[in-house]
Amino acid sequence: MKTILVTGGAGFIGSNFIKYILKKYNKYQIINLDLLTYAGHMENLQEVKKNENYRFIEGNICDRKMLDKIFENDIEFIINFAAESHVDRSIIDPAIFIETNVVGTQVLLDAAKKNKLEKFIQISTDEVYGALGPSGSFNEKCSLKPNNPYSASKASADMLVRSYYKTFNLPAIITRSSNNYGPYQNFEKLIPLLIRRALKNRELPIYGDGQQVRDWLYVEDHCKAIDKVLHAGQIGEIYNIGANNEKTNIYIAKKILDYLDKPSSLIKYVKDRPGHDKRYALNASKIKQELGWTASYSFEAGLKRTITWYLNNKQWCSIN
Repeated sequence: MKTILVTGGAGFIGSNFIKYILKKYNKYQIINLDLLTYAGHMENLQEVKKNENYRFIEGNICDRKMLDKIFENDIEFIINFAAESHVDRSIIDPAIFIETNVVGTQVLLDAAKKNKLEKFIQISTDEVYGALGPSGSFNEKCSLKPNNPYSASKASADMLVRSYYKTFNLPAIITRSSNNYGPYQNFEKLIPLLIRRALKNRELPIYGDGQQVRDWLYVEDHCKAIDKVLHAGQIGEIYNIGANNEKTNIYIAKKILDYLDKPSSLIKYVKDRPGHDKRYALNASKIKQELGWTASYSFEAGLKRTITWYLNNKQWCSIN
């Protein structure tokens, strides 16, 4: 049995990934390291907490001594989900994003460098590429042009990971996904925020004209892609993970209102945030051609599943 250290595993994507892996395989021991900030919840992992292949450690990836102790467990793989991830928060307080996303990644890389590791997988974002015009998409060879403190911190972390691969031969891989959505997502993010406010008949705030475009990826599809990278991804490579589900924010708001049978009068346009990128889109042909991954969910199917989950899990919603 091999051991995977999952950092940030109590958060949205990390917790979905842990449950996915433990359900699919019985050959992995999962150590989940999470600081349990506002975005990490033990409730996300209730169904696996008694699994004999699962262990939780509360801690910070910036804690070198703690990481040294964790590595006494003979870690074969690291998947680094740990990150501050909300753009709005990064505009208000950039420092914590630098501390966690940049310094934390560097400390984790140092710990990994001292130990024999099979793979270090850095979970990144399409936002590191910056903004696109009305056409085209980013491939893995595009330059990094982040436009807000969050994306700048993630781009910096990606550069560090690449440098440790080049300088120290650390067996690293970087993945960059488009916008995730699905069960257990924090309510500061667009889709759960709109669902929650619509259920309470409260106004749905939409930045600017609502024409910002994102490629939306259902979180289960993201987990399947990381699974492919874990088992077949090539060391030193970057893999874009996108579902080709480009939607505007206003389209999403109207779709949620339609599903919940709520009036469009709940939509309220608000002042746009600084540095708001207009459009992101990923070219994911590399992971499709080389690793055989494709997204399973259309946006409409994934959104319906997401709304149904929030309707069926009101207890979780009330405590998060």
